[in-house]
Amino acid sequence: MVKKASSFAGLGGLVYSTESGRHCPDCGQPVNACTCKQTQLPQGDGIARVRRESKGRGGKTVTTIEGVPLAEEPLRELASALKKRCGCGGALKDGVIEIQGDHVQLLLDELLKRGFKAKKSGG
Repeated sequence: MVKKASSFAGLGGLVYSTESGRHCPDCGQPVNACTCKQTQLPQGDGIARVRRESKGRGGKTVTTIEGVPLAEEPLRELASALKKRCGCGGALKDGVIEIQGDHVQLLLDELLKRGFKAKKSGG
């Protein structure tokens, strides 16, 4: 039979804390202060693939752009500029830019104008 601890002292000093948050597995820094992966370019062939998707989104159409050869901060700035160009909302999730609506051709033209190699992907 295991005896229950009746006080915090009985737990050996273990107390839940939200101060530290999540940490980077590589450098041990908090995720929002980690600089070890910010300068790394994503793996891939350097071609931005633009695709229209609606699967798993409740019938809503989004245009996704993946494979853009930029680090995290420039990719976030590019996503913001593309959302402004399309005049709609969107998000940046795991290196994939999601723009609300069907803007495949507009985004292809914009990426090519900015000097990226881009092509339409999917049907």
